Amino acid sequence: MALKTLSTFLTPLSLPNAKFPQQFLCTKRCLILCESPHSHKSRLPAAESQGTGAAAPSPGEKFLERQQSFEAAKLILKDNKKKKKKKDNALKASRTVASCYGCGAPLHTSDVDAPGYVDPETYELKKKHHQLRTVLCRRCRLLSHGKMITAVGGHGGYPGGKLFVTAEELREKLSHLRHEKVLIVKLVDIIDFNGSFLSRVRDLAGSNPIILVVTKVDLLPRDTDLNCIGDWVVEATMRKKLNVLSVHLTSSKSLVGITGVISEIQKEKKGRDVYILGSANVGKSAFINALLKTMAINDPVAASAQRYKPIQSAVPGTTLGPIQINAFLGGGKLYDTPGVHLYHRQTAVVHSEDLPSLAPQSRLRGKSFPSFLVSSDNVEEGSSIVDGLNAFSIFWGGLVRIDVLKVLPETCLTFYGPRRLPIHMIPTDQADEFYKRELGVLLTPPSGGENAENWKGLESERKLHIKFEDVERPACDIAISGLGWFTVEPVSRSAKISQPKLVETCGELILTVHVPKAVEIFVRPPIPVGKTGADWYQYVELTEKEEEMRPKWYF
Repeated sequence: MALKTLSTFLTPLSLPNAKFPQQFLCTKRCLILCESPHSHKSRLPAAESQGTGAAAPSPGEKFLERQQSFEAAKLILKDNKKKKKKKDNALKASRTVASCYGCGAPLHTSDVDAPGYVDPETYELKKKHHQLRTVLCRRCRLLSHGKMITAVGGHGGYPGGKLFVTAEELREKLSHLRHEKVLIVKLVDIIDFNGSFLSRVRDLAGSNPIILVVTKVDLLPRDTDLNCIGDWVVEATMRKKLNVLSVHLTSSKSLVGITGVISEIQKEKKGRDVYILGSANVGKSAFINALLKTMAINDPVAASAQRYKPIQSAVPGTTLGPIQINAFLGGGKLYDTPGVHLYHRQTAVVHSEDLPSLAPQSRLRGKSFPSFLVSSDNVEEGSSIVDGLNAFSIFWGGLVRIDVLKVLPETCLTFYGPRRLPIHMIPTDQADEFYKRELGVLLTPPSGGENAENWKGLESERKLHIKFEDVERPACDIAISGLGWFTVEPVSRSAKISQPKLVETCGELILTVHVPKAVEIFVRPPIPVGKTGADWYQYVELTEKEEEMRPKWYF
């Protein structure tokens, strides 16, 4: 039998009455060698062209050709399967590694201090009974008892303690989201709205739809109107040019707004996986626990998922890997993800021992300066009443210093943040000496002798020029990333007294704010908190088209 070209073995079109199996058809690009009819004719010997050459192939030869083509195709398919199996095995190995259900760290028995460590006897017993996914690692047990154990280093990590993973490595674990079809639930802390917002969240989420959830609204001052807060959040989101499906004001502690988030997820999920995304310590694990608790009332799947839920802790970077949770009946999984660690927050510069002092535990209460709240120990009596805040400095713990260069006599600063941070006001000419003397004593954090000695100080400063045009409402908020904010407002409003006659009604204010290096300062429209917030807050008038484009908010 004359040797045929490669197309004889690989193409079913050249076989008479060949029924080629579908699985052998090559769907990828491949090289097929064949000869055109014209070139083939020109190469035939003279005998064949005259019809006196070899006879046509017999049925046996045709059958042999067909079997050879089948064998050749099987070899190619087998080789492709081997290559694909190697890739799949590597992917399955990465996905099937048993992880701690509390933090997502891979389980091991080697390093006692590392996240994911389990006692060898416990590990072998659970492995024998195929129960490794029900194991809580040693670090998570310590965190659940109030220990402060940091594990994240690098750009945006935390000083103090032993570091096992960098912030960049945790961020890389979320990079696959932009290539998948999922639903993103993005969390933002209302106390640190600007610092925890993740303006470049699209770098992680891609074009996937986003539901914006604002957490910790139960910590806002008493009598705050959530209608005003919802409108303020939507306006801030629109200014950041982030398109979201809806905005939800929630509290994982009191379960306010959680039902609305569940309804929105069920509406938009459409069989996709749901990923909870947000900056470190924004409250993702607490939100998931609140979500499961509310869903468990009517959903047996969510009720069973409550048994192995993510651990909650005040330590940023508690979650170190994606945690899969079977929370839905109709397909799709719920995933808790590692927090995105941001270098510009106060939590990234303080020692691990001081992290609890930056987390508010109860409702915020505004603390206003000057005169009526200035202590006589630091300021001479009556000195601040005449000139107001001019020529004074205010220390917010050891983390922030505000030098008042020029303000109106009727101006005051109202601070909203953790109660553990003391606030002191002294004359500016004594500020440097006061800071050196009281750092680690009155001005904490940093706390403790060693932490105070290693403190690099307030290396960054920003000079702010603020226009005060309307005495009926605050001029602005100045937010410190990772801490809180202070409001620039009239004395009469903060003191809740009526002063019809003001010395000056408008002008320019000049402040210099000192913070640790890399910590960001945000100047933003004032957030309407407290009982008086609803009185001065102004809703934006929108056209019908703008109203349709604007995301709705719920609580």
